[in-house]
Amino acid sequence: MTTRDVVEEFEILMEPDEDGFHVWCPALKGCHSWGATKDEGRERIKEAIELWLEGGAGTSERHIPDRERIKVRVP
Repeated sequence: MTTRDVVEEFEILMEPDEDGFHVWCPALKGCHSWGATKDEGRERIKEAIELWLEGGAGTSERHIPDRERIKVRVP
């Protein structure tokens, strides 16, 4: 039997700071990174998410919350 990699999508947020971009994944508590450019920030948060998931996702210490999306009308 072969195993397959599971691909998950996670929302990330980027906020510029004085030297680059602070990047974090709101769904994964404590999962933050930084990059000098947006592209570097994306790569670094991807690595941070992978490390976060390898470090005990699904345990009581690192639970991935249920995610849902809702639509909101903006006047």
